[in-house]
Amino acid sequence: MFYFLEKNPFFFTLAFVVAFAVAGVVEILPNFFKSARPIEGLKPYSILETAGRQVYINEGCYNCHSQLIRPFQAEVQRYGAYSLSGEYAYDRPFLWGSRRIGPDLHRVGDVRTTAWHEKHMLEPTSVVPGSIMPAYKHLFKKDADFDTAFAEAYTQKEVFKVPYDKPGGVQLGDMQEAKKLFLEEAKGIVERMQDPEVKAALKEGRVKEIVALIAYLNSLGQGRIEKPSAKGQ
Repeated sequence: MFYFLEKNPFFFTLAFVVAFAVAGVVEILPNFFKSARPIEGLKPYSILETAGRQVYINEGCYNCHSQLIRPFQAEVQRYGAYSLSGEYAYDRPFLWGSRRIGPDLHRVGDVRTTAWHEKHMLEPTSVVPGSIMPAYKHLFKKDADFDTAFAEAYTQKEVFKVPYDKPGGVQLGDMQEAKKLFLEEAKGIVERMQDPEVKAALKEGRVKEIVALIAYLNSLGQGRIEKPSAKGQ
């Protein structure tokens, strides 16, 4: 058999390609499917974070900011730990982006605060001198869309089996309960903000888009990974 292959380059090449393809399938596919699964401890986006993600998409933030840190030393030193495929398991659509007119945001929640984001979105140059990013003052005026965010999260749960309502994880519940959690989470953000109109709106049961967007940005990073409890260690 081997003598025949050695004497016939075409069949030798064909046999090599087949053997290489089979080996590749055996070695690569299991790891591919494993890496595509959610990493351990990954939390789904809350309703408020989902609403903020919708603002991020609607405003086209992905046109200037990526959410994909490549495994290069220069990127890791600047932006934090490189991105893992399993971190995107609950992202529909992916917001990897294709350009970096602004910095990568995949770990921005680990390095920026609510107060910083408020100042940055209101007047970018107040915290980043020379910034070319436009101000997003309209986000302080417009209410976040709770209904659409709830519908998206519910769809993720029912269609894509995103693990909402798991013990110790992100709770969804019915619409009334979800709205309560939505407002409670927003309260935690607003308490660290300065804008009086944003604070007044929350007292009336309304959440501004800037609050939802900040909640989403704060979630980008290690905040989405649940730490194992001391009991479970």
